[in-house]
Order: sequence, then structure tokens, then C-alpha cells
Amino acid sequence: MLNRRYLRIKAFQSLYAYWQSDDASAARIEKDLFAGIERTTDLYLSLFLVFGELRHMAELVFEERKKKRLPTPEDLNPNRRFVDNPIVMAIATSERLRLECDKRRISWVGHHELFAAIYRELENNEAVKVYLAESGHDFKHDQRFAIVLFTDLIANNEALQEVFEVRNIAWMEDMDLAAGLVKRTLEQMRATDTGDVLVGELGSGAKEDQEFASLLFRKTIEYAKEHEKAISERSSNWESDRIALSDMILMQMALTEVRVFDQIPVKVTMNEYIEIAKAYSTPKSKNFINGVLDKLFLEMRTDGRIRKVGRGLLES
Repeated sequence: MLNRRYLRIKAFQSLYAYWQSDDASAARIEKDLFAGIERTTDLYLSLFLVFGELRHMAELVFEERKKKRLPTPEDLNPNRRFVDNPIVMAIATSERLRLECDKRRISWVGHHELFAAIYRELENNEAVKVYLAESGHDFKHDQRFAIVLFTDLIANNEALQEVFEVRNIAWMEDMDLAAGLVKRTLEQMRATDTGDVLVGELGSGAKEDQEFASLLFRKTIEYAKEHEKAISERSSNWESDRIALSDMILMQMALTEVRVFDQIPVKVTMNEYIEIAKAYSTPKSKNFINGVLDKLFLEMRTDGRIRKVGRGLLES
């Protein structure tokens, strides 16, 4: 199962495209939405495969240096802190990750020179040098290193991004989302986790993810006129045509979500759309959206349009 915020963002992007187009076809844009979800999932998995490629490259380099005519003590006994990092090792040896990538035909075959270049950058990186020189690492320390390795040398690597762009120019639109998912997964890993946690519920949850995004997309369009009218009436001194399109869409999505998804707490919905607004709308949007939704959620609770099921959801 993919992160729900990611699915909300993909639905938001699709709704924005729908309302920006003069001849928009909801069916066509929904199809593009599903393709975008699959594309970003592939990108997410591809980024994780890079850890294994770099670890494999390190082993090759170690073996080559041992074969020197006059190897140094360091050549004969290389520092293995990187290749033995528990997170790097868990990712590189994950059978589930390998099987999922095989199923999706994702691989880095044919890119030896690319990873040789990235590994050279890794060896010259100051943060890596500090990590290799330190002793007495605990899991949290190893985890922080894996996150720095990803953000500094993988996610922001221009040569790697060029390869993604050549494969599919649309992939670059989703790089930030996929990189954010990878970073979040790394941050949530525990010492007892195997690399299989990286794949999580991708396979079994794919249908559920698609259903969530599809229902949110379709119902937001279905309720659009009703919700736009309600938002306009509760927006002091603002006509609906003066509200930023991004703000209007995010508020309509939030109103739709609290009505349609009866197991998602209202507070979760509110927080999610405020966070998305911070990234995709204007600096003042957060407070504006919060104020309008607060009023409407209260009314919808009162008139019964919000009906939550499950313990702790009724007043949440």
C-alpha cells in the first residue's frame, strides 16, 4: 500500500489538470492518474535498487585493489563500514525487492559506468569519510548515514536523473514524490526490519491504492458545484473565482474525503490537506484553508454529512 499523502497529491495533480483543460476528459485523466501511480512506484523501487548497485560496486573495487602489484594495507583490508551498514545490506539483499523489480522489469543492467562514477563520488564525500572513520556505531547512526547517502548522492545525482529522464521524461515530474517516499521509508525502518519492508504492501495494496485515488478523483468532480458554493459562502470577502484554483481543489478534495471515506479521521484529513497546501499552494493558503474547512466540517458534522465509523472516529 502506498503512502496516502502521495495518492492525495497524485489525485490533486489530476484534478488540477482536469479543471485547467478546456476539453478535459475525466476518463482520460483518470487513466493518466493510474499511470502516474504506477510510474512513481517504479521510480521508488528503482531508487532503492541503487543502494544494492553501489554496494556491489564497492565489493568489485575492493577485489580490484587487492589484485594490485603492490597493494597497500588499506587495499588488503578495506574499510567495510559502508557495505556492512545494516540498512544498505538489508536493501541490497532483499529478496522481495528483487522479485518485485523482476516482475516490473526494473533493473540497472548496462549502467556499470554510471555506478562506478557515483561510487567515486561516494568515496570522496566528506560525510562518508566521517562515517567510515568513526567507531561504535549504533542503528540510529547507521540509519542517519543511509539517509544522508540517499539525499546527497542518490536523489540529487544529476547523472542518475538524466538516465531517468531518458527512460521516461514523465518520470522527472514524480522524482520529488518518489524520493520523499524513499526517505520516509528509511526514516521509519527499525533495527529488526529486513529489506522486505521496503516493498511493504505494494503488491497486495495496489488495487486498494487505485480505488482510493479513483474514488477521491471521481467524487471530487461529482460534488464540485455543491462544494464550490459552500466554500464561496464561507469565505469572507472572497468570491469563488478569486480563490486560487489550487486552494479550491484542495478544499473540495478535503470535503469529499470526509464524506466518502468513513474510516479516515477528520483531523487526519484536515492535517493532510494543510500539509499539501504548504507544498503546492500560496504561503497564505494554509491558514485560509484551515479556517474555511473548520467551519464546513462543523456544519457537516451537525447535518449528518460526515459519518465516521469505528472507535475514536466519531469526534476525531
